[in-house]
Amino acid sequence: MPRTKTGQFKQKRGDTQMGTIEKMYGKDFGVRSDKQLGNYLKEKGYNSLSQLLKNG
Repeated sequence: MPRTKTGQFKQKRGDTQMGTIEKMYGKDFGVRSDKQLGNYLKEKGYNSLSQLLKNG
């Protein structure tokens, strides 16, 4: 998983497509691949990609 030197997940832009996120982190979130990360996080109540990956 892409992380910074301090071990945190790298920050991703809100307009990153979920298909990219799924491939990068090897997870299937069950959504269309062209859905934007920012919209998905809002819908699911997550504040960040890091929070999603830890709890999702």
